[in-house]
Amino acid sequence: MDTEKKYLYHSIANSLADHNVTTLFGLMGDANLFMVNDYVRSFNGTFVPVAYEGSAVLMALAYSKFAFTVGVATVTHGPGFTNCITALTEGVRGRYSIVLLTGDTPVTNPQNLQNIDQRELTKATGAGFVQVRAPETVAEDVADAFYRARVERRPVVLNMPADFMWAEIAHNKVVYPVFDDPAVVLEGDNLDDAIGMIASAKRPVILAGGGAIGSEDALIRLADRLEAPLATTLKAKGMFNSHPFNMDIFGTLSTPAAYDAIDKSDCVASFGTSLHHFTTDRGALMKGKRVIQINDRISEIGKNYHPDAALVADAALAADTIVKWLDEAEIAPSGFTNELNGESLRTHPPASTTRNKAGTINFINALEKLNAALPEERILTTDGGRFMTEVWCRISAPNATSFITTTNFGSIGIGLQSAIGACFAVPDRPVVLFSGDGGFMMAGINEFNTAVRLNQDLITIVCNDSAYGAEHIQFVDKNINPSLSEFEWPSFANIATALGGQGILVESDDQLDEAIEAIDKRDRPLLIELKLDPADVPRMRA
Repeated sequence: MDTEKKYLYHSIANSLADHNVTTLFGLMGDANLFMVNDYVRSFNGTFVPVAYEGSAVLMALAYSKFAFTVGVATVTHGPGFTNCITALTEGVRGRYSIVLLTGDTPVTNPQNLQNIDQRELTKATGAGFVQVRAPETVAEDVADAFYRARVERRPVVLNMPADFMWAEIAHNKVVYPVFDDPAVVLEGDNLDDAIGMIASAKRPVILAGGGAIGSEDALIRLADRLEAPLATTLKAKGMFNSHPFNMDIFGTLSTPAAYDAIDKSDCVASFGTSLHHFTTDRGALMKGKRVIQINDRISEIGKNYHPDAALVADAALAADTIVKWLDEAEIAPSGFTNELNGESLRTHPPASTTRNKAGTINFINALEKLNAALPEERILTTDGGRFMTEVWCRISAPNATSFITTTNFGSIGIGLQSAIGACFAVPDRPVVLFSGDGGFMMAGINEFNTAVRLNQDLITIVCNDSAYGAEHIQFVDKNINPSLSEFEWPSFANIATALGGQGILVESDDQLDEAIEAIDKRDRPLLIELKLDPADVPRMRA
């Protein structure tokens, strides 16, 4: 314990150092500026200044995924905090572990212009809330926030009253250990039921979700033992890239051949997934099958689909245990993979036409070219919008730890912020973002400049159909004039250049070739604007 008395803001900064926080995303205000300054000056921390408060949270979410640690952001009180509501909800739905250090108005000044009940707002998002109870408890309160973020796998807001900041206290180092090793014993009727269903299956499929990332080797051993194909949910995209019977994404994003194979299967053994309705095609893909769900959180089992058997267990441990008992009982392989063509399982149909309106380019053909041209060791992310499902299907990620979605809350305008968070978590790899025009106008412009200021290796592809795509489709489907959903935006390529990056407009195949050449020669954040016909962009595969 440091017996020398210092101000509370110093103790908070010191607590961040105690928790090995090396990067802090945020926007300073009168409730957090001295803490941020002390974190940088006294503890050599990296502070990433954003243009909009919610961006700090989104960057911290992505940072937590790619750096495998608790992400940390900070904002001031009142509107500084309310600007984070969408981002916090995205973090809760995605189960990201971050701590948001937010200022609060002085408790002695209830008439403060920026006063609002931040606890109630936090509760509405589903995030956790920790109140700094008194200056003397601040180290314990910070430690509690970090502990809860890790074990609850969600954002936790640490609420810091501004009038505490200049209280004099002695710093006390407090870090709570987390005991998160998986159980090592699997036995009982539930295990027997799961193994029995898998052993008797004639056409089994192994499905992995985000909760199974890191268990690739064990799941491949199980699939090879069963002669079963492998598939992933969207969040585990890229997990089995090298396997000859990788079906890639399971569900509404499957290829026609993979969807047919799933339809013919009689058993789905799922690991680390909540079996969302997009994964099961609202249950259609599970009809006539035995479904086994294995997840390390009981709250995820039966959350979206009620399985025939379930295990609360670590994915790798469960897979290896199942293989052990299959060997013990001398169960023969299913032979399902002998019926399948591995290449067709992950080959999506080509563009239905190569014709396109003058001044626009064919979206699917452009994606196929970009997939081959983008850096192989890329980190991949997308914003929300109707363009995204074709990107998910046609743009590959090297592995499951190189991809992040930003659609847990169905929001647009949050992709570029996540991309910057990834840049800081994995600074030696390029980050590729696909965004729509509406999402980029909403929030991408201001944070693209953040990427420029901080010299990040970011490649942004803006899919510009000059429309809000989801709304455009609905108008067209109802034979209503869609013009209210259409926009003549400024040139995003010109904007990117004006903001200090490099922007390239693509309205033809020749210009796409030029943009691809620029990818290898980039020396600053690069933006490629694909001009698309709103009538020619495929609808979302949902």
